[in-house]
Amino acid sequence: MFRPFGAIKKIMSKTFEKFIIAPLREDFVLIKIENLHKSFGNKKIFEGLFLNIYDGETITVIGRSGEGKSVLLKHIMGLMDPDDGRILIDDDDITGAHYNQKMKIRKKIGMLFQMAALFDSMTVKENVAFALREHTNYSDGEIDEIVRKKLELVNLIGAENLMPSEISGGMKKRVSLARALSMDPKIILYDEPTTGLDPITADIINNLIVNLQKKLNVTSVVVTHDLTSTFKVSNRIAMLYNRKIYFVGSVDEVKNSKDAVIRQFVNGEAEGPLTG
Repeated sequence: MFRPFGAIKKIMSKTFEKFIIAPLREDFVLIKIENLHKSFGNKKIFEGLFLNIYDGETITVIGRSGEGKSVLLKHIMGLMDPDDGRILIDDDDITGAHYNQKMKIRKKIGMLFQMAALFDSMTVKENVAFALREHTNYSDGEIDEIVRKKLELVNLIGAENLMPSEISGGMKKRVSLARALSMDPKIILYDEPTTGLDPITADIINNLIVNLQKKLNVTSVVVTHDLTSTFKVSNRIAMLYNRKIYFVGSVDEVKNSKDAVIRQFVNGEAEGPLTG
């Protein structure tokens, strides 16, 4: 089943370049999260969390701070294991996998970390090439070509020899994204991709998320508090509340919802069921 989504427009050099959100495929669940439970000491984070993520879609997870959005990404990546439940990545259970199998599954996943997490002692080129040198047998020439292509995807040709200290916060995010793309993942996880960026730079990142989904047909899971970003990049939106996925729906369904929990979050109101 395919759903049409509207065009996203960006003003650039006094012309319009269209960014189209790729249609949602509902014929294959690429990530299946089943009955997830997780606690840290006496604090329960997830208590029976279920979520299906479809092949080729961009789904954004929203919710208040402390609800476990970034923890959910770490579970999908296999950096944390649940107390109970399981996560299937392309039909492979990452929660029950031994180390070698978990590493194999992780190669299908790229992650853009909240603070970019670049290696300060490495150039842009070396950062993007890192996973290729660690996990492949490509020659230096082949790695150089892959790095060039990934930097081209994020509009950073010419920045190869710069150090992280020499580039802006927005450029660091784009380098981190190029690194996440280096192994041609089926899935990209975005942890607060626009945090700390000015509105124009944030919109550049949003356009990249949309355009990469269209070009590469990747499945993207975005965690963010930025509702402008949420409404721009998402096929669907999932809301974390009360240790479960409270709601999953389209952008229009979120915008037009009469539910008190959703309305309070979208409107940014201090009073309501989310307060406390």
